[in-house]
Formats: sequence, structure tokens, C-alpha cells
Amino acid sequence: VQITPDMLTLVALDQPTIDRIVATVPGGARNVQDIYPLAPLQEGILYHHLAAEQGDPYVLQSQFAFDTLERFEAFVEALQVVIDRHDILRTSVVWEGLDEPLQVVWRQVRLEPQRFEPEATAGDVATQLATRFDARHYRLDLRRAPMLQLVHARDEVQDRWVAILLFHHMALDHTALEVVQHEMQAHLMGEAAQLAEAVPYRNYVAQARLGMSEQEHEVFFRQMLGGIEEPTLPFGLAQVQGDGRGIEEVTVAVDDAVGRGLRSQARRLGVSAASLIHLAWARVMALACGQEHVVFGTVLMGRMQGGDGADRALGMFINTLPICVSVGEQSVDEAVKATHARLTGMLAHEHASLALAQRCSGVAAPTPLFSALLNYRHSATQVTEALLSAWSGMQMLSSEERTNYPLTMNVDDLGDGFSLTALVESRIGAQRICDYLQVALRSLFEALEQAPQTPVQSLPVLPQAERRQLLETWNASSATYPHDALIHGQVEA
Repeated sequence: VQITPDMLTLVALDQPTIDRIVATVPGGARNVQDIYPLAPLQEGILYHHLAAEQGDPYVLQSQFAFDTLERFEAFVEALQVVIDRHDILRTSVVWEGLDEPLQVVWRQVRLEPQRFEPEATAGDVATQLATRFDARHYRLDLRRAPMLQLVHARDEVQDRWVAILLFHHMALDHTALEVVQHEMQAHLMGEAAQLAEAVPYRNYVAQARLGMSEQEHEVFFRQMLGGIEEPTLPFGLAQVQGDGRGIEEVTVAVDDAVGRGLRSQARRLGVSAASLIHLAWARVMALACGQEHVVFGTVLMGRMQGGDGADRALGMFINTLPICVSVGEQSVDEAVKATHARLTGMLAHEHASLALAQRCSGVAAPTPLFSALLNYRHSATQVTEALLSAWSGMQMLSSEERTNYPLTMNVDDLGDGFSLTALVESRIGAQRICDYLQVALRSLFEALEQAPQTPVQSLPVLPQAERRQLLETWNASSATYPHDALIHGQVEA
């Protein structure tokens, strides 16, 4: 069996290169299903994987607890079924000695859980696991499939088994995780046969690489970013090669009345709720860096143009691209419509590369164009009796994700309400960033409802307590001086 150049439709390789790649896969050519390039954001993630001196900001983890070893084994079996169904979970990455990195789909991959022996005197077993496999110092080998790892341990004190699932962002995004959960659940309920046929990730790679031309992407981003000559670096945060260390995380719920009000205003204006969130975040950014035209990264789902079935496909579909929002004298009504038009315009370009977009601005590399990220995602899930019985005896303890950006705001659209999760360097304060966005959302909603002609640049962002601290506490200047004292004398004194 030999894989020849004419068998590979998404990449042009000579025979010696193919043979070299095939040699990296256990079982050789018989175990190679396909070879193709990386999608745009995968390339960026690989760059950060290779650049990180230790650890990896794109290794995500979830922790689980199981009543019995049998329940853990049922979990492993369900996950293996999902791996068997989906190409991306049987994929490794090769880059050494190649002109461009490539991904190799294996035909068969076994998930081999590792056993971890906790130390009896080292405290909570789940904490020991999290510490041992912390992505700030632990890495996954992307040259082996699957790009995930499952480690389990016996927790004698709580009479249970605990496990940690490490998975790489190269293989899974937020939506893909929900698909994995849905398919595991179907297997646990004995309904796996009813699942639709799995959608190959290669379809998306083909769409991303063969869709809109680079020239068309360039025209769009040059139009949006050509006039931007100053980077948007809130609080002076300029280091975008981070590894996730020193990052603090806080999650808060958006006030229900504000959430409902934002949705009704979005309907009135015929725009998405995401557009209002983007504008409020832009207002926070404008205040944090003293600029009127701000640029930040927005996470595009990549599934809009991803082809048929992309909503149920596994893989890395999302892409991070810069959006420029003006927060100046225009009215809040106009600003919302302009932000919405910009976001919808970007959907046609969601497969462009970040490097191309940055090149279209007036900010020359290596200076970053932006250092903050907004990730707006739909996270509504219905909890049913069937779901609870499928996962009986298993529970998720925690999950953790990071990026290389020093400031990230994840906004979860829960169907009715919203939740905010800020990840930022601890010296800035994650709670403080959540507070700013909360105030900005409230003031945007109130302005849209009561005074839609309000200039967007006048929307308050500072919470009352911080405003009082700045204007009154730190500015308390009431002191009595002798009436005949001269200023220079006071200074000398």
C-alpha cells in the first residue's frame, strides 16, 4: 500500500515528502486516511504552541468525577465512539522539514487513558491532577493522534474516581465540545445509531482555502483598517504572545432586566444582540486606551460558510479577526446599526487569516494591532430527564480555557440571559473588567430606550464606586492654610 500525490486533493506533495509524512503514523500507509493543510486559526494556534517556552495556552481541560470505575469505563467507551466517528479526533500535525504544516488523518486511533497515582499526603486528588497536568507547564504532543489525553485516579477519601480530559484547541472549539457531549450522551442512552453521518473536517478546510480569494479579503480589511495607524492596547497591555500565566478569571451574570432590555432593543433595531455587546465592549476599550476608533479581536464561528452540516461537525472552525468600531459623536442608534453592518460584512470573510487582516492596517508588524478579544458565543442547553439519566454517576467538576491574549471577554448568550467571563492579567483585575462591561451594557440599553440620539462616546462605563474613588476619595483637597501663606512657601514646607 502506498499513498501517491494524485490521491491527495487538497495539497500538492511529491512522493518522498508523502513517504516521510506517512512514516510518522503507526501502521504506515494502511492507517493514513488523508493529508491536508491547516485551517487559518489552526495555523495561528500551532504558532503559539511552538513559541511557548513551556506549557501551551491552547490546551484546555475538563475535570470529571465518577461514582464507580464502571461509569468511568462507560465514559471512555462513549468518547472512543466519537473519536471513531470524527476525522479531527484521529488527526495529528506534522511540520518539521515541510514548506507548510499539514494535518494527517489516521484511520484508527485508540484512546488510552493514563492512570495517575495520587500521593496520600498531598491533599485533594482532583487538585493534584489539575496541578500535575496544568497547561501552564504541561504540553500535548500534536504529532500524535488523538490531540487529547484522559488521565484518571482513584479518590479514596471521597470514594470516587476522578479524571481530567486534556484536549487541544487545534482539534476542538467551544461548539465542537457541545457536539462531543451530545454524541457521547447518545451512545450512553443507546441511541448512537440515530446520529446523522459525521461531517469530515476536510470539507471545512477546502471551503476555507478554496473559497473567497485573498484579494477579496484584502479589499475588505483594507477598507476597514487602512486608516488605523495606532494599535488598540487597553491598559497598555501589549504582550500578545502570552502563555496564559498570571491571568485571572471571573464570571458574572448580566442583570436580567438589562439582558431583556438589550434583546428588545436589538429586535426594535433589527440587529443581533451580539452587535449591542460588541458596541458596549468597544466603549470599554475606548476608555481603556483613550481612542475613538478601537480595534479588538472578535471570534467568528466559522460555521456560517462552513458548508452543509458544519453545525454538527467536529473540529476547529472558529477564527479570530480584527473588527474596528468607532465610538465617537454618532448617536447610539446609528452606532448600533454601523456595528451590526460591520459584523455581518465580516461573515463573508470569516476564513481570512489574521496575518492578512493585520497587514491591511497602518500598524506595522511586529507591533500588534490589538491585544483584547471578545468571544460572543451561544451556550443555551436544555437539561432534560434523559440527559440526567445518561450522565448518571458522572459529573463535570470544572473546565478551563485560555488564549494567548492578555485580555479576553467571553460573553455567553444563554438563550434568555447573558453571562460574562473576563480573563485578564491580575494587576488589571477581572472583576473590574466585568464591572465596566456591565455598566456599559446598562448605559447603552438606557440610552437606546430613553434617548437614542445620545452620542455613544458619552455612555458611562465606570461603576459608581470607582467614579467616587477617582473624583472624591483620591481628590480630597480640603485643607486649611494660613491666609498669608504663599504657594512656594507651602511647597517648601
